[in-house]
Amino acid sequence: MSSSETGNYEYVSARVRSRRAYLYGDEEYRKFVRMGPGEISRYMEETTYAREVNEFGARYKGVDLIEYALNHNLASQFEDLLRWSEGELYEHISRYLKKFDSWNVKTILRGIYAKEDVERIRDDLIPAGEFKSDFLEQLIGTNDIEEFVNLLEGTMFGEALGKGLREYEDTGLLVSLENAIDRCYYQQLLKKIEVVEDPSVVLYTDFLRAEIDFKNVMNALRIAHSGSEIPIAEYYIHGGKQFTSAKLASSMKNLDEMINMIRESKYGEQLSRAIEKLEDTDSLISFEHELEAVLLEYCDRLSHVYPLSICPVIAFVLSKEKEIENVRAIARGKEAGLSPDEIEKQLVIS
Repeated sequence: MSSSETGNYEYVSARVRSRRAYLYGDEEYRKFVRMGPGEISRYMEETTYAREVNEFGARYKGVDLIEYALNHNLASQFEDLLRWSEGELYEHISRYLKKFDSWNVKTILRGIYAKEDVERIRDDLIPAGEFKSDFLEQLIGTNDIEEFVNLLEGTMFGEALGKGLREYEDTGLLVSLENAIDRCYYQQLLKKIEVVEDPSVVLYTDFLRAEIDFKNVMNALRIAHSGSEIPIAEYYIHGGKQFTSAKLASSMKNLDEMINMIRESKYGEQLSRAIEKLEDTDSLISFEHELEAVLLEYCDRLSHVYPLSICPVIAFVLSKEKEIENVRAIARGKEAGLSPDEIEKQLVIS
């Protein structure tokens, strides 16, 4: 195969290493926590967000400016990834970035269900997936769930959402539709790489399965904490290896049992700090942040073992997401009047 068919891994890996060097670090997040929104946006203007802050600065101020700068910078960075990439590397990246299509579809779905203001829904979108802004605007403009699902017919979510719609009409709960979206995303991601024997792709597949396992654990914990009688099978995403639907269902009635199940899994050692936080504070937010940190650390390790693979790119995507989520959490915390200590608990930092 030519390099254009297999992918220009060396070139793209070098570019993402350079980009990662400019991401914010933990000390910068701690500084932001003690700044006002205006100070944060001025700081961002001196970094890689300069173009977005200048572009939106005439129309927005404060938290709104930060939000728009974050989302559009994220989209721009990931457009660069696709622009740089060739061959199978392009295909891998393109499929992974569909996670933002999943995010956007779920965001709009929840907004329609809750009858949220259109502008608020639009603010929460991340224009970094395959769906173009015109199509997202069509989705935002729908009047009800059925019309929304019909618009997605012909996309990767279409068939599954059509089936989920019938269940939604019976129950009035979004779970069937949200779960259909997640399942479709991971199904399309895994089916293209499961049969590949390249060691780096095999490990990338293991990473994706870990991501699914962690999502299933979080869903089970959320259901258990809510006291809901919804069976975990309704939320379960296939593709993970460690936690079957039956295992999760049997452990959900007792937090100690669930913690022991996690501790005895192959992730037990990596998740030891997350488990301790869950036992000490019973905080799902802290536990989820630890899961995110472990996934990033896992992908970073793969990047060092296989530097000329998809792994450095995914590590960059996760690191960039972490940056966006942290700065957004700080800005929204400031808007809500939270104290610096309360905001810092919302962050993914070492």
